[in-house]
Parts: sequence; C-alpha cells; structure tokens
Amino acid sequence: MLVPDADTISTIAQVARESPVDGIRIVGVDGPSASGKSTLAGPVARVLDAPVIPVDDFISWGNFAGWWPRFDREVLVPLREGRDATYRRRDWSDWRGDSLGAWRTVEWSPFVVIEGVTCTRAAISDALACRVWVEASPLERLERGLERDGTEHRDLWERWMGEEQAFFATDGTASRADVRVWTGAPEG
Repeated sequence: MLVPDADTISTIAQVARESPVDGIRIVGVDGPSASGKSTLAGPVARVLDAPVIPVDDFISWGNFAGWWPRFDREVLVPLREGRDATYRRRDWSDWRGDSLGAWRTVEWSPFVVIEGVTCTRAAISDALACRVWVEASPLERLERGLERDGTEHRDLWERWMGEEQAFFATDGTASRADVRVWTGAPEG
C-alpha cells in the first residue's frame, strides 16, 4: 500500500482549517474497504491534533446500512452541538454478528477525524470541513482485507464489496471529495 505523503496530509489539513463550516470541523476519510482510510486518518489527525472516530466501531458485516442512525445520534449530533460523543464500540470478537463492547467517550475538539466506509455520504456531506476519498483497485483491496482479516471471511468481504460499490454509485460519494487519494499500485 502506498503511504500518503506529507503533501497530501498537509493539503487535507489546510482544506479543513479553511473550511467555512462553523463550530467543529469534521474531516471525513471515506472510500471502499481496505483502501487505506485508517492509514491516512492517523497522520491527518496528528497534524490537526484531533481524535479519530472509526466507522468500524459501528458497522457489522450483516447490516451494511443499519449502523448509520446510531453513528449520527451518538457521534455526529453531540459533536455538532458542542458536546462529547459517547458510544459503545462494535465488539469484533463477534465477527458475523453486531455485538457491542466497551464504551468510548470522545471529547469535543475543534477538529475531529471520522474514517470509514460511507462516512462522507450525502446526508452529512455539507457539514464536513473536508471530504477525503481514498481508493485502490478492487483486487488489491480484497487481497489486503483477506490478509488482514483471514481468508475464512472471503464470503463476507465479497458481499460487502458489492454492497459498498452499489452505495457509492447511488450516493455519488467520490464526486463530492475535496481531496482524492490513490493508495494502490501505480496505474498504467
């Protein structure tokens, strides 16, 4: 995976700082699974001195869209109102289910980075200070995911990749990005 360079990270931080959004400045790092969102979100958060809230704390393999209302209610609404966000993290020891685990509180901060599949969706896009789209080829992403999560989860990965592709096409997510980052092998 290509690691995002300092110029990319600096550009994202600059867009976030210059955004006309009032109050909290939320940076959304979006893209399909295993595209490199987490790899990028960490350095961006360090530059902005911001916490990172991963969508992986909410999603489950069996319910592609069902996690969003809880994410909105427990994270986005309180942060946008100037309050801390408190939520229960997804318990990933239950791979095929949707069990919840430990509680987490994210203190309100002038900048927050959210990262994960569909986090810059149309429903929240206008409230984000910076929308980042991270991508790589589907084959590379599948290989990365299976390497990370184990080949026994191939069925979950393949179904999920189809669901996210359909969502992104309908939502037009990538077309709204302020910054686009390619993390795959060089094209061409």
